[in-house]
Amino acid sequence: MDVISYFKGYIVALFHIFGLIVSSWIAPSSWFSWRPTSMAKLAQAERKILQAFLRKTYDTRYVFLPKSQHRLWTLTIEHPDNETNQKKVPLVMVHGMGGGIGLWAQNLGPLSENRPLYAFDVLGFGRSSRPQFNCKPDIAEQQFVESIEEWRKTMNIDKMILLGHSLGAYISGSYSLKYPERVKHLVLVDAWGFPEKPPEDQQRRIPMWIKAIATVIKPFNPLAVLRVAGPFGPGLVRRFRPDLQDKFADTLEDDTIFDYIYHCNAQTPSGEAAFKTLNTSFGWAKNPMIHRLPDLEKDIPVTLVYGSKSWVDNATGYHIKYLRNESYVEVAVVRGAGHHVYADKPEPFNKLILRICEAVDNNTNPKPIKFRESFKASNDSSSHTSKTITESKSSKSLVVEDTPDDEDKENVPTQVL
Repeated sequence: MDVISYFKGYIVALFHIFGLIVSSWIAPSSWFSWRPTSMAKLAQAERKILQAFLRKTYDTRYVFLPKSQHRLWTLTIEHPDNETNQKKVPLVMVHGMGGGIGLWAQNLGPLSENRPLYAFDVLGFGRSSRPQFNCKPDIAEQQFVESIEEWRKTMNIDKMILLGHSLGAYISGSYSLKYPERVKHLVLVDAWGFPEKPPEDQQRRIPMWIKAIATVIKPFNPLAVLRVAGPFGPGLVRRFRPDLQDKFADTLEDDTIFDYIYHCNAQTPSGEAAFKTLNTSFGWAKNPMIHRLPDLEKDIPVTLVYGSKSWVDNATGYHIKYLRNESYVEVAVVRGAGHHVYADKPEPFNKLILRICEAVDNNTNPKPIKFRESFKASNDSSSHTSKTITESKSSKSLVVEDTPDDEDKENVPTQVL
């Protein structure tokens, strides 16, 4: 993560809020509804997203967890009229920090064509229960893990292809370590919390003013600024994350995505508070997964997916591959994608995941594929586009491309052919 950019944006946001508050002070009526959010508004934004992208029958409902007394908001796509597809190992999708099932909108349809698919709002996020998590990181982590296990039992899922993004990848990794018998393939997408915090002398030099600000805001949750902003919160999302709309612009032309993100994160900061508990200064995990994932049972295949433009360093994936050299580990880099790989480049991402699912169906590991056969670029494209998957003979890693040929290749591993 670019720490300096993060804190500059944070400070700009605070000054922006202050200016808006001062300028609107003469309109006291706006203060009666300081935070313009509710679960009903979140549900409305989610429904609009799903209806825009999903052209098949799906079900959404609360799944009650009897032991913890919590509820997980769950989306289900099944195949009751096709016994063959219904019996396949299901794909379970776990979103990241501040997200919800709506952000998978471009993936749900394609990835559920031939198997059951389940996605839920992680405990403490979206429309799921928002409990108070334990302040000890190891216990808070297990609260996430046990919520998934309780959910799995309630849903009567025996084994699954478990896919997690960012914080969801961290939670999925932890779940797989504790319940390996339930995981057929672990997919970690731009995973947060895997590398160890480097020594001070190896870190990028951080200005003193940023360290001072970090000390001041340390007691607060990461997205507290959205809630402090009150009625100006939705505007902050639009102002500082305009890229979010671009990811869904082909189908959604209005502010629905902005509204969804805002309402997901303007509620009680439950999962967000737990995330704060799990990390130390500047976003490093207190208990990094790099030290633990090598202990994952050897027969569980792992695929790590990264965006070539993401702030997450894909070198961690190769380190895990080295540490698990007796197991199947594949590192895939999606060209042109940022941290939200699944939304930035949904087509190549979906084909990667379908390749994994097909291998699970055949009880094998994914085999190398010839890209030209599966990712043929359109000849009538207005800009010349290259879409390729190449496999390194040395590292067995994939690079997935779906970008203009002249795009910067700075973040692509040099060992890929």
